[in-house]
Amino acid sequence: MHCWRVSRFASTLVAFALLCALTGCGGGRMVPAPVGSPQSPYGAGQFPPPPEGPATPPPGSTSAAGPVKVALLVPLSGANADLGKAMLEAAQLALFTTGSDRLTLIPRDTAGTAQGAANAARSAVAEGAKLIIGPLLATEVEAVKPIARDAGINVIAFSTATQLGGGNVFLMGFLPRQEVVREVAFARSNGLSRFAALAPNTQYGHLMADALRDAVRTSGGSVAKIEYLDPRAADSTAAIKQLLSPGGPAPPSADALPPAGANFDALLLPEGGAQLKQIADQLQQAGLDTGQVRLLGSGLWDDPSINGQSALEGGWFATSPPERRREFDRRFQATYGHSPPRLASLAFDAAALAAVLAKADGGQPFSQEAIRNPSGFTGVDGLLRFTAQGLVQRGLAVLQVGPSGNTVVSPAPQNFEDASF
Repeated sequence: MHCWRVSRFASTLVAFALLCALTGCGGGRMVPAPVGSPQSPYGAGQFPPPPEGPATPPPGSTSAAGPVKVALLVPLSGANADLGKAMLEAAQLALFTTGSDRLTLIPRDTAGTAQGAANAARSAVAEGAKLIIGPLLATEVEAVKPIARDAGINVIAFSTATQLGGGNVFLMGFLPRQEVVREVAFARSNGLSRFAALAPNTQYGHLMADALRDAVRTSGGSVAKIEYLDPRAADSTAAIKQLLSPGGPAPPSADALPPAGANFDALLLPEGGAQLKQIADQLQQAGLDTGQVRLLGSGLWDDPSINGQSALEGGWFATSPPERRREFDRRFQATYGHSPPRLASLAFDAAALAAVLAKADGGQPFSQEAIRNPSGFTGVDGLLRFTAQGLVQRGLAVLQVGPSGNTVVSPAPQNFEDASF
């Protein structure tokens, strides 16, 4: 198995190119300040953006203090192998960016199975890893958790299975409930008060509907209607008809209002891809007026394939702030010659977080107290921190779908004092 480490010389070149991009400097040599120092453009606990140009992984070197080993458990074979390899590439890119010459990355293949993840965790522990990043799937995390716990190692996993968080496991995956809370808060601040949902009849769909009920109740609004779609059905006509039957949205004319308490002015559509396009088109054909009803999405809307979808124009969805991620996408493409999948940024941020923690003085840089820093960290996907329950909290932006792309209508908070959960 190979290990990857960043040399001091290579990291200085990367940081120099980055500072030139930020400040417009010309010729001459600059020595960048360390991350978190008063002279650095990045505050303590913040990750610098990815490097400005391509970086060829250099041969490793060991600092005087010796390397700190961190395992990355991802599927490098099996059904999710392409995603796993891209996550490994993103983690390497993070180490080159942060200039971490104290951290050695130990990749291990989980093969996308619980047994593979358990074997990978045991191998990483035997290799001397002090932190585990990954794995990806809930069944893998469940298999790794006791192995890491018995070894006294913390885990920063990519799953969204909230029941697995806590103890030695921190979940970094995007949590759909937080997206709903952010969208509802923004909708309420814009005068919307009556909500509905058209969700798939799946565990995810029911989670989103429950999140809507909770968020709306907390914010003082009301939920007028929830309808579920059969995810196996060829079209959604029956569910849409039921949604828009009496008790559906308010008509544009005040002279023909339905009975009090029956209308809604915001509709949650927690779908993505081709299914979302089909539902949006069918809603439009059925007479839903998006000038009267605001569509609300989910993180699944953060997908270039739905850009320019006229039936979704004006819709809002909550996601990580796009500016840094666009830059990450561009630099990943320049470095590796292909675009990163959406989840690759999780691996970048997890590895960058590990690199930042590894710089800390003391013998336990990856302690639970350090990982739960209440001030949080800023990564490619924006502001984040972990709760005592091991769940990630994120500072999300709200984007609006437009004919030529998405625009930010509510920026992400810059610190957790300005965030609400």
